[in-house]
Amino acid sequence: MSVSSLNPKRSIAWFVWLIASVFYAYQYILRVMPNIMLSDIMERFEIGATAFGQFSGIYYIGYSLMHLPLGILLDRFGPRKVMTICILVSVAGLLPLIFSDYWVYPIIGRLLIGMGSSASILGVFKIIRMTFSEKRFPRMLSLSVTIGLLGAIYGGGPVDYMREALGYQTVVQLFALLGVLLAGITYWIVPDTTTSSQGSVLSDIKEVLTQKRVIWCCIFAGLMVGPLEGFADVWGTAFLKQVYGYEGTLAASLPSMVFIGMCFGAPLLSFLAEKMNNYLVTIVAAGAAMIVSFCFFLTWQLSSSVLSLSFIVVGVCCAYQILAIYKASTYVRAEVAGLTTAVANMIIMIFGYALHTLLGSVINALGGPTNSKALIYGIGVIPATLLMGTLGFVLLLMTEKKAAPQQVVPQKN
Repeated sequence: MSVSSLNPKRSIAWFVWLIASVFYAYQYILRVMPNIMLSDIMERFEIGATAFGQFSGIYYIGYSLMHLPLGILLDRFGPRKVMTICILVSVAGLLPLIFSDYWVYPIIGRLLIGMGSSASILGVFKIIRMTFSEKRFPRMLSLSVTIGLLGAIYGGGPVDYMREALGYQTVVQLFALLGVLLAGITYWIVPDTTTSSQGSVLSDIKEVLTQKRVIWCCIFAGLMVGPLEGFADVWGTAFLKQVYGYEGTLAASLPSMVFIGMCFGAPLLSFLAEKMNNYLVTIVAAGAAMIVSFCFFLTWQLSSSVLSLSFIVVGVCCAYQILAIYKASTYVRAEVAGLTTAVANMIIMIFGYALHTLLGSVINALGGPTNSKALIYGIGVIPATLLMGTLGFVLLLMTEKKAAPQQVVPQKN
């Protein structure tokens, strides 16, 4: 069926989906803000690269840990209440950057932003499955990601320009007010539909977590998050300033090319995977392209135009996450596919925290974010983990090919 029991008019269904996608864009702006405000935050709170890396990474702890609880709450209470509350929690997380003088409070605030932001992608998952057919899930999710990434793009150069013109505190206040407005629109527009569970929540969770292919798919995908969640989100601007000698808006804008690339990559990779009928091959190809791109700009001093093209290619390939999440959901029965997407995204995002902590520690140990060699070695962690994740998907692909003959008959039944 193309619509669920909610059965709204098609135009309303699209509008509800758009609201969820705008929330996803908003949380992306909050996610990349530390990249733009790195020097302001480090100067005001007198912290080093390790502490800043932990501040950036703790977002992913809150984001990941709330996936299972919020997935259950979305089923029990519906997206309207859960998403509205979570938007307001994200807004509350911004306030310590304005009003606090003690570092512990921005850390707590960053955790709250991550916790609230978790409902954005889960809300998108929920609303797509409520209003569109399962066959259209990858396509609609890719469109949501494209909208979301527009938020990441405007978390780059334009936000940096606003920061320089108005000051970072004014920018934070502006986005807090926008969050309150979005919460009001969400509560007014998004339906309050619940889903009755056919079985035990714990048994469903156990079923997903004991499916080895789901877990390995998520781990390999998590190892590949570096280009998006390590470089583009936080360390890209500092890298370009110190290693390439770029200034202000240019250094802040170039990492946004990764998000622009992913805007195109989200629908493109989904289309290619559908045409080839092979999601794993598409993921492996994306991983290989990202490894080559990072090796090039870490090894040679590229021009800004070549660098932009390289970042766009990386961004296109970062859309592998959509394919990996959908692929994980195909390893389980349809009744727990929604839970599986939440678990998959949770595991992948946990790797974001680990990566930020590792990058911050390496950079700090080798001289800090003002040392170009420290940044080169720190960013060098990313192609290494990319290689591990890509090889993991190669193994998963080989395993599937070996098992394919035995799976033909059950799939026909």
